[in-house]
Amino acid sequence: MPLHVPPAPAPALRSVLTALGSPTAVREAPTPSLRSASHPAVPELPLPLHVLHHTTPDGATATRLVGWRFLIRCGDRAVAAAETRPTPDGWTFSHFFEGPYVAATERALHQAESVTQPFQPRLLSVPGLYMLTLWLHGDCTADGAAGRPAATDLLVPLAPAPPGISADRPHRVADLLPILTHRVTPATTPLLGSPA
Repeated sequence: MPLHVPPAPAPALRSVLTALGSPTAVREAPTPSLRSASHPAVPELPLPLHVLHHTTPDGATATRLVGWRFLIRCGDRAVAAAETRPTPDGWTFSHFFEGPYVAATERALHQAESVTQPFQPRLLSVPGLYMLTLWLHGDCTADGAAGRPAATDLLVPLAPAPPGISADRPHRVADLLPILTHRVTPATTPLLGSPA
């Protein structure tokens, strides 16, 4: 079943196209693969990038949209990614980058296309664990820039994933989120004189 990729804001796409057309932006980016590409660079598969903001005591999650990420394809593969961010004046290009998350995102999207249930793909970052996941949201008609993970949504940790968490494997939000929350929540240190 094809994924229902949400449309990126037009200004976000324009800002990436402008950056790709700028020799200075491409030359100064830490992306040797993009600089040495022999095919034209094309932005595709825009994904809203959300950050896990916090989890409430009742287990509800709060996320916030921090940008849109585009895979940059040159020929038959993604060689880099471009990120945009919101500003008071609208969407603006932030930076190009490459690394393991580019290939991991492309691989996870390809695997998700074979799932029978339709999903809307998004990215969910868990900064406290230095972790990025492909978030497969069950409501394909939802605004990709809003919402929070539903218990039945799937999270696919992208490689490299933190120790003990299987990368490239879908996990239900209801199963994985409590583990992530437990790892991110700092342990409280008992006060001196209190029972341990």
